[in-house]
This record gives sequence, C-alpha cells and structure tokens, in this order.
Amino acid sequence: MEFWDVYDAQRNLLGRKHKRGTPMRRGEYHLAVFVWVFNDEGKVLLTKRSPEKRSYPNLWALTGGAVLAGESSLAAVQRELFEETGIHARREEFVLVDTYLRKDCFCDIYFLKKDVPLSQMVMQPGETCDCRWVSRTEFEQMRYRKEIANPDAKRYLQLGEKLKDFLK
Repeated sequence: MEFWDVYDAQRNLLGRKHKRGTPMRRGEYHLAVFVWVFNDEGKVLLTKRSPEKRSYPNLWALTGGAVLAGESSLAAVQRELFEETGIHARREEFVLVDTYLRKDCFCDIYFLKKDVPLSQMVMQPGETCDCRWVSRTEFEQMRYRKEIANPDAKRYLQLGEKLKDFLK
C-alpha cells in the first residue's frame, strides 16, 4: 500500500497522507517526479511501460513516478530511476529543470547526464519491460507514430530550449 503527502495549490504540505488509488479531494495535490536521462551522445533514455500498466501500456516513456509520503522530490527521482532501470545516480547529478501542475499532481522534471550501456540496465517487473537510447530525430518519429506516452510527448515540446541548453 502506497501513501503520498498531500499539498495545497501553493505546494505547501498539509500534514496529511493520501492512499494511492483513491480520488484526491478538490484543491489537494500530490507530487511526482520524472527524469530525462541523456548519454554522452545526447540520446535520451526511454523505457517501455509494462503491458500490465493501466495507463499507457506498451508505450515508451520517461522514468518517473509518485513521491512517497515523507520522501523528498530528489530522493524520489533517485529511487524511481534505480527501481525502473537499475541505474544508480548521486543526488547532486540530477538537475531540476521544471515544475508544472497536471490535474491533481505537481510534477518535478529533472535532467541527468549518465552514460550507461543498455546491457547494464535492469527492468522493473510490472512497470518497465524494455529500454532504449533514442536521438532527437528518433524521439520525434516515435512521437509522430504515437509510440510515446502522451504526457512525455507533450513535455518534450515544452522543454525544447531547456533540452538544447542542457545538451550543449
């Protein structure tokens, strides 16, 4: 059973926990994290969502997930990256580049430069079933073919300049 901290619209902690899978109250929010991992060639790491997932099954996506109760955003992105890919990264390697509000969730977006061979990655059963490094061109083609989870495809367009700056 997973619990999240509850926040108000200004991202202040309300001192309550929320059980995952139950509806959030109006005006209450939880926190999620996502990470764009780039290798030395500037390719981004995508993981394929398990066919068992309720949302976006069998689509390619960024690594990420909900922040657990009592956990910081940074600790959560580090944990999610390891759980879904087996990649270890130090907290100081992550760069927070954006925060936005989506429905009942604050989303923190991180960038990370980490060159890890696919052969060293470990998928999380029930969450991820494959991974691959893709170039910007490949990402665009996959987005056009609707092979990428919609929220990640949209975020790619919104992060355009930040992506270019980070990869310089």
